[in-house]
Amino acid sequence: MTLGEKAEAFRRAHAGPGLMILPNAWDGASARLFEQAGFAAVATTSAGIAWSLGYPDGGAPRDEMIAAAGVVVRSVRVPVTVDAEDGYGASPGDVAETVRRLLDVGAAGLNLEDAPGPDGGPLADADSHARRIAAARAAADAAEVAMVVNARTDVFWRAVGPQAGRLDEAVRRLSLYRRSGADCLFAPGVRDAATITALVDRLEAPLNVLVGPESPPLAELARLGVRRVSVGSGPARAVLARVRAIAGELRRDGSLDGLADALGYAQAQALWAGADPA
Repeated sequence: MTLGEKAEAFRRAHAGPGLMILPNAWDGASARLFEQAGFAAVATTSAGIAWSLGYPDGGAPRDEMIAAAGVVVRSVRVPVTVDAEDGYGASPGDVAETVRRLLDVGAAGLNLEDAPGPDGGPLADADSHARRIAAARAAADAAEVAMVVNARTDVFWRAVGPQAGRLDEAVRRLSLYRRSGADCLFAPGVRDAATITALVDRLEAPLNVLVGPESPPLAELARLGVRRVSVGSGPARAVLARVRAIAGELRRDGSLDGLADALGYAQAQALWAGADPA
């Protein structure tokens, strides 16, 4: 598929039927495994990529993050949506440049989040962030690619303001982002059915929810009207936990038991059968 065809297919998937489940990859191998498991699209995790590059979450430079996203894109045939954090720049022009560079590496979608704010504040000004979303939309439209813009607010994730007012503030922000050109709206940190239902009812766009062990079951989320779920850095952290356990066993008592169920060398090599070596 061409990039335009991938973007259109990814966009259509947000309309259902059913719940779109997006696994979040951090390198070519994890993306390949997700694709081989049967997922129709793959997302990146900015945290997972940052850690793999030797940075804390939020600390990877734009050039390195986009290069890593390009590795994920070329490792799979399915559409890839990239966690572009805050767009890597305070101005709409910065975000537009990020979008153009993501299109160059073949991204079919991107996340843009409204955190952190300037001067260490928890959130960016909503109107300023809306202008960045509009710039992302305009850059994709200029390239004639129906890139899916997923607008994220961290009102719940960062527990901004009194709890009683967070729903209204999230709806205010996400509705503004929708009017500015976002295709999907993302509210990580929401786990209770009542708040999820309220977001679905009040937002005129597909809702993306971050899921993990404490989230409602996927079948319930689908029943509530959620259109898209992602797992964020969860898989990357699970792998890191496994590596830490292997390291501890090896260092403590020389045990190799943690390697017992590793992929065989031939199996790992087979991940890349038919892959483009470029």
